[in-house]
Amino acid sequence: MTKQPVRGVEIDSLPEETIAAYLQRNPDFFERHASLLTRLQLPHSRGASTVSLVERQVLVLREKNEKAEAQLHELIAVARSNDALVDKIHKLSRRLIGARTATTLVDSLEISLREDFGASEWLMLLAPPADSGFHQINSRHLRLVEAAAPELKMFDTLFSSGKPRCGQIRDSQRDFLFGAGTIEIGSAALVPLGPQAAAGLLAIGSPDTERFHPAMSTEFLARIGELVSEAVRAV
Repeated sequence: MTKQPVRGVEIDSLPEETIAAYLQRNPDFFERHASLLTRLQLPHSRGASTVSLVERQVLVLREKNEKAEAQLHELIAVARSNDALVDKIHKLSRRLIGARTATTLVDSLEISLREDFGASEWLMLLAPPADSGFHQINSRHLRLVEAAAPELKMFDTLFSSGKPRCGQIRDSQRDFLFGAGTIEIGSAALVPLGPQAAAGLLAIGSPDTERFHPAMSTEFLARIGELVSEAVRAV
């Protein structure tokens, strides 16, 4: 604490913390001493000049308003994006409900993923029973394996979690799903079709390394997985 002369008399200057606490307890202080507002000068937040306390408060409020407006626009954009995804999933649901055979199911899934979700590189990996209609389908988007196929071991973690996973996948997984050295896959979404390996999985690939990233929400992918899984069991 320092001492400052006032009219020839030295008095103890108040600590800044005491002044701040006093102003917080007395928010009407500047209403009772309005002339101080025009005399107080503060550094301008965007330059070397000074402004009055009132002007500084206006600047602070304006900056807070700009941040709040930016957050609002971001929330609106997210809401619109979610609405669009819900609409696309609704279209997929209708197509899958109308699929009466394994062939129409795969065709419906191909149309929906390509037209609504912009996914041209995808694969449905299944281990169906011997009498399943999926054995009659010849499509690059469908791969059938035995339930005990050793290749499924590389997806044990996925099947154990029962949840979709997004991001870059191992080379062995990429080559098995999309082909070795023929397709450039920067990132992928792996969606289990049921809790067991025998149920299969849906793999969606993209050349964009950021299209599917580990931090993205997988809620909608999980819904797609549930819809496809139910449709597979129904045909």
